[in-house]
Amino acid sequence: MTDSVTVRTQKIRRQNTTKKLGFFVLLTVCLMIAVIFAEQICPYDPNAQIFSTLEPPSALHPAGTDRFGRDMLSRILVGLQTSVLSTLTLVAIITAVGTVIGILCGHLGGIADSLMMRVSDVCLAFPGLVFALAIAALLNGGLQNAIIALAVISWPKYARIARSQTLALKSTDYIAAARLAGDTSSQIIARHILPNIAGPILVTAMLDIGTMMMELAGLSFLGLGAMPPTAELGNMMSGGRSMLQTYP
Repeated sequence: MTDSVTVRTQKIRRQNTTKKLGFFVLLTVCLMIAVIFAEQICPYDPNAQIFSTLEPPSALHPAGTDRFGRDMLSRILVGLQTSVLSTLTLVAIITAVGTVIGILCGHLGGIADSLMMRVSDVCLAFPGLVFALAIAALLNGGLQNAIIALAVISWPKYARIARSQTLALKSTDYIAAARLAGDTSSQIIARHILPNIAGPILVTAMLDIGTMMMELAGLSFLGLGAMPPTAELGNMMSGGRSMLQTYP
């Protein structure tokens, strides 16, 4: 009796897990469709100041209009596209740069390894967003400069992961066999090291997407990211915060 109850409970849990997974996959697909086709889905030009200002939600403007008379739904869709694509670009940059540096440091070692690890220690010693604020301010803001600022302070995590994984693989038998077979360092890295360390790096990159999006939005909210009239979630929140009490 107990075994049958346990099996039934496990089956129910698996079904619930499958339903939750299906829901979040559907949500992700809808989000990506909205991002990819944002300009086609927009009912109006997101930068067109042709409507009455601060209109409440209506059939013509489901999210209302802003203080400049622009349709908010259109700006949200385009802002979502800007934020998501910028975040994916940032994550791709820091993943590639950090992985390459980590693999080279771990495989080759020497002075370059020590130097790059000390640089990464300096980057990791400061709170990430504070460091990014300083760099973005030096670069005079802008979405591109915000991506550069976050890339400068975010690559060390990937370099550390790639380096530690490379050091663990470096002493394995099949790497020694590859050397005896005459493989060059580049061949060893491409054929043996990179495929075996890709898993932890990709998982870290996926988990970083939300964090990077929040940090990009934070820089834009503070005026160091995307500049008006560019529609981006952070600067849209910054522009609308003065309306919270008067036009919520």
